[in-house]
Amino acid sequence: MDHSTLRAALADVVAIPVTPFDADGGVDRDTYRALLRRLLDSGVRAVTPNGNTGEFYTLTPDERRLVTELTVEETGDRAAVVVGVGHDVPTATAAARHARDAGAGMVMVHQPVHPYVSRDGWIDYHREIADAVPELGVVPYIRNPLLDGATIARLGELCPNVIGVKYAVPDAARFAAVARDAGLDRFVWVAGLAELYAPSYWAMGATGFTSGLVNVSPAVSLGMLRALRDGDYPAALAVWERIRRFEDLRAADQAANNVTVVKEALAALGLCRRDVRPPSRLLPEPSRAEIAEMVKEWDI
Repeated sequence: MDHSTLRAALADVVAIPVTPFDADGGVDRDTYRALLRRLLDSGVRAVTPNGNTGEFYTLTPDERRLVTELTVEETGDRAAVVVGVGHDVPTATAAARHARDAGAGMVMVHQPVHPYVSRDGWIDYHREIADAVPELGVVPYIRNPLLDGATIARLGELCPNVIGVKYAVPDAARFAAVARDAGLDRFVWVAGLAELYAPSYWAMGATGFTSGLVNVSPAVSLGMLRALRDGDYPAALAVWERIRRFEDLRAADQAANNVTVVKEALAALGLCRRDVRPPSRLLPEPSRAEIAEMVKEWDI
């Protein structure tokens, strides 16, 4: 199967939309659609519903299916839809089949959360999901630094529809080695730690990056992409400096407020409620005020 269109979509800003909640705590369908339209109208060409910024692990199975369907319906042919799937193998394969039936073109497989992950078991896990949906592009999400290039290469040999890798280990040198050992051209390498790591990972072979910040300011994220594609690292690092404090707040305490900071910025812009679900929690007032001031300075 020719996956060239899907591969091109991954070599871009891969937006991870937030999942807004209404006053009763459920998924706010209308607001979700509005936030998606804002991304699409700004030029975003790849979206991942049910990603970590979308609070994947707090959503019920019905909510995850709802978010998938809303995304495909609202997106149409304006962008590639890369649905996040995970949990146990039956749950992940069922979600992948649902994504296919809903009209998505790809799935992103969340890092297995099992405490005991062997390299061969990691391959088996992803192979079962990929074999269940041979029509879809499959993108493993890697956060485990022990997974080496040979392991990823073997998965690629077994599953031709594994076309990209979202690499989220905070080590650029490790990424460079893994990507080359697995096959720099065999997979589309997506920097999975967003804008703060995008310049260093781009220099090592990444051609796309994921983003939660893009929910707040698509122009900032797309501006970094343009700079990286042009090889203009001073311009890319100028963007890096602008968003550094925002991303540092998200990354603090092992990313405890990763989603909270993004939703707080959206609330400051009047775009959605700030509500998050446990184990995340709302920010204290001083941090809210800081974020509100921060986003005033961005191109939004």
